[in-house]
Amino acid sequence: MATTVLLGTVLSACTSESQTQPKTNDTPKTEPADAKSREIRTLQILTRPQASSPDEYERANLIAGAMKELGISVELKAMPYEQQSDIVWYKRDEWDMTGWQMAARPERLDPDEFIYNLFHSSTAKDGYNFVGYNNPEYDKIAEQQRITVDREERKNLIFKAQELIASDVAYLFNVHPKLKYVYNHQVFDKNSIVEMAGMGIRNIWTYLNAEPIGQQKNMILNSNDSVQAINPFYISGSFDSWVTELIWDRLMRIDKDGLPKPWAAESVTWKTDTQVEIKLRAGMKWHDGKPVTAEDVKFSYEAPLTGEVPMYKPFVEIIDKIDIKDPLTLEFTLKRPWAAFETASLSKLNLVPKHIWGPIIEDLKNKPENAESYQEKTPIGSGPFKYENWKFKEEVVLTSNKEHFSPPKIEKWIMKEIPNTEASLGMIENGEINFLAVFPGDGQLLQQKVEASPNLTMVTTTDLGFQFFAVNHRRPPFNDVAFRRSLAAAIDRDMMAQVVYKDFAEPGDSVISPALSIWKNPNLPYPTGGVEEAKKILQEAGYEWNAAGKLLYPAGKKEELGK
Repeated sequence: MATTVLLGTVLSACTSESQTQPKTNDTPKTEPADAKSREIRTLQILTRPQASSPDEYERANLIAGAMKELGISVELKAMPYEQQSDIVWYKRDEWDMTGWQMAARPERLDPDEFIYNLFHSSTAKDGYNFVGYNNPEYDKIAEQQRITVDREERKNLIFKAQELIASDVAYLFNVHPKLKYVYNHQVFDKNSIVEMAGMGIRNIWTYLNAEPIGQQKNMILNSNDSVQAINPFYISGSFDSWVTELIWDRLMRIDKDGLPKPWAAESVTWKTDTQVEIKLRAGMKWHDGKPVTAEDVKFSYEAPLTGEVPMYKPFVEIIDKIDIKDPLTLEFTLKRPWAAFETASLSKLNLVPKHIWGPIIEDLKNKPENAESYQEKTPIGSGPFKYENWKFKEEVVLTSNKEHFSPPKIEKWIMKEIPNTEASLGMIENGEINFLAVFPGDGQLLQQKVEASPNLTMVTTTDLGFQFFAVNHRRPPFNDVAFRRSLAAAIDRDMMAQVVYKDFAEPGDSVISPALSIWKNPNLPYPTGGVEEAKKILQEAGYEWNAAGKLLYPAGKKEELGK
């Protein structure tokens, strides 16, 4: 009861574009002479709207309330995801804090993508390290775990990397949600729905194997944010990736047991610890009818090294060369062993047609934009689904590719954008959609609705991904580890899990989910203790408060970014 009251108090105090002023309790009777110049400006938190992402919006309010307790003025700014994403990715010096999530994807079952790509300094300019975290000690560990083949040695490195992330508070971790999926078992055979560890039933194996048992042959699912691009070279968001992994094939895919297996490759054979031979399946075709060849594969892996595909560069930079042996055979030579190569590279990169993207990449070399901003009128892949239609902010329609070596059993895959959480719940109940693929709302309410329905089945699993608030290390005061540690200590993650998620979440302290117990470090130095501990951290770092209770920078530091 107490936590519910607290949440209500916080929400009533913070609107989507309102400022919260610091409390004046326990403030000094006198203040430093230079207090005005040292006063920390109002910090802005970006969040998606309450209607589309109630969990993120409520977490933003809880965090704003905790910051208020520390004497920090906060402005919450709610905006659509596409606007939020554009600011975070392409205006990296201009934002303070933002709600964010790392979605569960099969290739993320290996920790390399999170450990290396999210925090290595080389990806800070235009890659995944959008917060600008920079720690040379961390870089060395992230690099070493990539080339360490011994599992126990690599595990120790992964544990150490998590310790540094926690100690430095690279992110403000929130929770690992329990993924909540609902499907209509009167439309799809229960035995044909496939569950993956850390992923749940929303995965490519379900999309391929789901067997219609009635007149409805299409899978109709929901998203709560817009698809921004359908581009094989652009990692632009969770919902975009749902689409791209179906249109474009990959050499390998992560199977339901979490292990990489040959996919577009007929075989993957390691000759040495740095040489691997890839044989492609015979007879594969692009959706425009042209054959898939070794030249296409080589191009797909070399394009990220041109500078025109920056997000995918970390997945290929360890490749020394690619030799074509015959039209269906290639040999990859690595600069050094890479423990996660099959998972983080062969199962990650989309195979693209050279005859389409080759001229595009060449043309972009003379332009300021890169391949991430290019949108094909009709996206062409070789995957199990073909592009049919995309109405922005409405729906994406894909058609089953019956000529694929693993053709889907459904006829169409239709993803409808339904930004309102309550509306999506109503639509799964009345049959307008038959697969609830995302539901950031009340898990208890969803469970009650499913139990009351004779045709719905609910499946839950702890998320491989995680939800957090990112802080911009490029901008003071977030460039001070003591300030970040104080925020982490002040945020009550247990209450978030209980109140916001109704216990359909686990408190988070790492990029590694409890779903990956073999890689998860259970003893991390992530700050805790609440507001009082947070104040203590600030005081020990030299922060002070003015007579009105506003937080001041330590002596000698002034606000650099205005109010």
